[in-house]
Amino acid sequence: MDAFWLFARRMLRYKAMIVWAMVFAGLSAGGLGVGLVSIAPVLRIILTEQPPAASPPAPEGEASAGAAGQASAGVEPGLADVVLAYNEKVPEWAGWARVPPGVIDGLPRGQFTAVVVIVSALGVLTLVGAAANFLHAYLSLTVVYRTATNIRREAFHRVVRLPLKTVVTGGASDLVSRIVNDSNQLSQGFATLLSRTVAQATKGLAGLLAAFVLGPLLVTSALPVIILLYVVIRRLGKKIRRASRGALKSQAGLYASTTEVLQGLRVVKVYTTERYEAGRFHRINKQYMRDMMRVRMARALSSPLVEVLTLFALGLLSVIASKAIIDGTVEVESFIATLIALGAAGASLKPITGLINEIQASSAAAQRLAELMNEKAEAGHNTKLPKLARHAETVEFDRVSFTYPGANRPALREVSLQITRGERVAIVGPNGCGKTTLLALVPRLFDPDPAEPGRPGGRVMIDGCDIRDYSVRSLRRQIGVVTQETVIFHGTIRSNIAYGAEGATPERVEAAARKARAHEFISRLPQRYETVVGEQGLTLSGGQRQRIAIARAILRDPAILILDEATSMIDGESEARIAEAIGEFSSERTCLIVAHRPSTIRSADRIVVMHEGKVIDEGTHETLSERCEIYKQLFERR
Repeated sequence: MDAFWLFARRMLRYKAMIVWAMVFAGLSAGGLGVGLVSIAPVLRIILTEQPPAASPPAPEGEASAGAAGQASAGVEPGLADVVLAYNEKVPEWAGWARVPPGVIDGLPRGQFTAVVVIVSALGVLTLVGAAANFLHAYLSLTVVYRTATNIRREAFHRVVRLPLKTVVTGGASDLVSRIVNDSNQLSQGFATLLSRTVAQATKGLAGLLAAFVLGPLLVTSALPVIILLYVVIRRLGKKIRRASRGALKSQAGLYASTTEVLQGLRVVKVYTTERYEAGRFHRINKQYMRDMMRVRMARALSSPLVEVLTLFALGLLSVIASKAIIDGTVEVESFIATLIALGAAGASLKPITGLINEIQASSAAAQRLAELMNEKAEAGHNTKLPKLARHAETVEFDRVSFTYPGANRPALREVSLQITRGERVAIVGPNGCGKTTLLALVPRLFDPDPAEPGRPGGRVMIDGCDIRDYSVRSLRRQIGVVTQETVIFHGTIRSNIAYGAEGATPERVEAAARKARAHEFISRLPQRYETVVGEQGLTLSGGQRQRIAIARAILRDPAILILDEATSMIDGESEARIAEAIGEFSSERTCLIVAHRPSTIRSADRIVVMHEGKVIDEGTHETLSERCEIYKQLFERR
């Protein structure tokens, strides 16, 4: 089944609203159908010539016969004549459908009076139809917006549960485009389907039924054209869906380009690459335009093609009707009323061409969302998995290898390393040697490569337990991470420090800030801990952002602390104070450090040297300075 319809089925969660919406759509269309059927009697009354003189009133008790003979006896034709003509057409077996004589006698006389009564009744019917139309749209859009909100929430939930490897491969901007833009496109398709298409289709159907009642021969002649229109619209819709899919991909590229430039605007300006970035955006924008151009022919052709086929159909109907009128098998007023009904049906059904095109465009968005929903979720979130006990003994890497998607060589090659609880281990090496990748395996942001012929599968173990066998939430709750690229969320400083620490009291937040040496600058801010920081913390300096990130890790009270260039954005004086704070805090905690500064490296209990994805040596600063050439080169450069 098409992805659009799979998502559309989720609207059935609100069955009661949908049923009522369909009822009101039927009422609105029914009013239109009744109004169209009423055209014939009005025309019959108006077109009937008035007799020169009135005949004497019929004797009491002969109402039906008298009404039947009024026109021929010189009385103005009125509603009674119309109803009597209707009774005559009703077959004997359906006598229950005839209007009783008593009702006929009570109908108003005279042409003008009859027209006024019919038009007044139609006016009331129009008001009822308008109210029903409003309620149909109101209920339909309620269902659409609630369903789209649920789908958007589920898509976001799926994204935050995706493996980091998948996000890195596909790119964050593409995922943002799917959650925001594609879900909005899908919502528009739902609104088109449930609100506008249903309204137009029911009105068109009511018009066709009215036309069939007034002139079944003419409507039957038009059926081949209706079938041809369906085939044309369906083929054009498929072409629009394929082209729209490419346009949505290009639009995701626009999101990516714009986000990258705006986030790195400081670098763009400093390196004077405004012209280069403008050119790059222009190329992506042109590709988006080309994808949209592929849709234009189908969209532009659909409306005039439908109009041409409709005009040919009307011409054919006119020829058939003219022959029938000449032969006396069809009345002129019935023909005119049928044409009006068919015109109303055509006016209601014509927009459906564009509406179907919109639904087909939404199908492309639905397909992209379906691909996202079908992505395999991150492992370790199964509620049946046991919780990992708080780290108390060792952290061990057992022959772990890891390769990034699309890379031609592994970032880690059978790394084996054991770290005792409470030990402070610094991992050093040239850029790209795998230091950050190795530490990312501890909180299970990545999993080691699986076993292959000639290479066993690696394991990351805490206290002798393979972390893949335990709940990933229980693992990450005992790990604190501070990276070189600090992440600050839009909100207050307090909320940023307390991020991920449910129920943290103001006292605990302030204590963590003091340990991270952040309390001093926070106290000087206008609103102190309630000061709102801008997106990505751009209202703070790099050092201030880093201290908030360190305070966040301290508040978490982790058993394992990972510091990946955590002091790289701090000046020398602040680094010494933060190193002292980390030294106090990391007591009886396992601390894994990636650092380049000599002071940070020297303070570690053990130093591990990596090169090209392998551990080549480990020891203290003194021993490595004597025997490890790569370590000596690294230290000399600093």
